[in-house]
Amino acid sequence: MNPKRKKRLLIVLFILGGAGTAIGLTLYALSQNINLFYSPTQIAKGEAPLNTRIRAGGMVVDGSVVRDPDSLRVEFAVTDFENSVPIVYSGILPDLFREGQGIVAQGEMDAQGKLQAVEVLAKHDENYMPPEVAEALEKAGKMPKPEGQEFNK
Repeated sequence: MNPKRKKRLLIVLFILGGAGTAIGLTLYALSQNINLFYSPTQIAKGEAPLNTRIRAGGMVVDGSVVRDPDSLRVEFAVTDFENSVPIVYSGILPDLFREGQGIVAQGEMDAQGKLQAVEVLAKHDENYMPPEVAEALEKAGKMPKPEGQEFNK
C-alpha cells in the first residue's frame, strides 16, 4: 500500500473511531436520563426496576392519603383499578392533587415495593388526564368518563 492510501485509511479510521465514540457516549448519557412509565399493574407484576428512576401513575385511591403532621411527608396509593401502588413523597403537593384524581409520580421503587417519589404531577383541568394514565386505565378497562366529557390525550 502506498503512503497516500495509508494516510487516507488512517484518516477514515480516525473519523469512524471518533464518530463511534461520540455515538456511544451520547447513548450512554441518554440511557441515564430515560424515565419509563409503568402502570400499577406492571409494577405489581414486578416489571418496574428497583433503584431506577421511573414514572408511575393512576388514580389516587380514596382514603389512602396519609399526611405526617410534623413534616411534608405524604403517603398515598395510586390505582389503575386492577392493582394499586403505595407512593411516599416528601414535599409540597400540587394544588390540584386530591383523592380520586389522576396523577403521575416520578421516583424510584424501593425493596418494600413503594415508589419513593421526588416529583408528583397532577392534572391541570377537569378534562385532562395524563396520557400514560389514560392508556393504563383503558388497558384495564376502567377508564372513568364523566357524563358528556372526554379526556384529552
